[in-house]
Amino acid sequence: MAQWLDATVVKRIDWNDHLFSLRFSCDDFPNFKAGQFTKVGLLQDDGKIISRPYSLVNAPQDSELEIIAVPVEGGLLSPKLHELQVGDVLKVMAPPTGFLILDEVPQSRDLWLIATGTGVGPFLSILATQQVWATYHNIVLVYGARLQQDLAYLPLIKGWEEQYAGRFHFVPVVSREQGEDSLRGRIPALLKSGTIQSQVGLALTAQDSQVMLCGNPQMIEETVNLLTEMGLTKHLRRSPGQISMERYW
Repeated sequence: MAQWLDATVVKRIDWNDHLFSLRFSCDDFPNFKAGQFTKVGLLQDDGKIISRPYSLVNAPQDSELEIIAVPVEGGLLSPKLHELQVGDVLKVMAPPTGFLILDEVPQSRDLWLIATGTGVGPFLSILATQQVWATYHNIVLVYGARLQQDLAYLPLIKGWEEQYAGRFHFVPVVSREQGEDSLRGRIPALLKSGTIQSQVGLALTAQDSQVMLCGNPQMIEETVNLLTEMGLTKHLRRSPGQISMERYW
């Protein structure tokens, strides 16, 4: 049965003036699967809780929870979350939920994790587990943002590049400027042209690949259409395929 739990902010990271992460303690939060999400909320003066779902960025084995977010202009919750400081309290829904998890994805040689914006969150949690490295030989993280400054957690990602050299391939994509060490453009177009595949030295095929998508719905729709043209299909329990996804709005 779902219930609200009390949590306390223990750390915040400001990646820039609008992209931020909150880390909070919640002693009673149950175990979860990497890739799942939960609702985060704030108690109002009238006793109601305003909330919205956020993917958990932290690894399941961590003792603290973490989310990444942006303050949406005119939003009821995210601007208030953006104002929280260490020691402030919030609400977290238990248990977590969601099916963008490795247990739901068939095995293959290669795993492609394709995200835009804060959609990278669940993939960071997945990459922090041993399960993903034990299941797939090659792992590709394609991470898109508008500007270079909107790419978060780069030190963490670079650490995986060093630890799993030759197996882990990171492809940052920036759409509105030429970023350092980043491809410029949009993910669907860069996949269609083969630019991303060439950079990592891997073909994206139904035979060898599983693809997980998270983030902007337009990116997901265009990428799914492209992957379908390439011979991949949406993955369903009753009809196994190669494409799993989670839209962020």
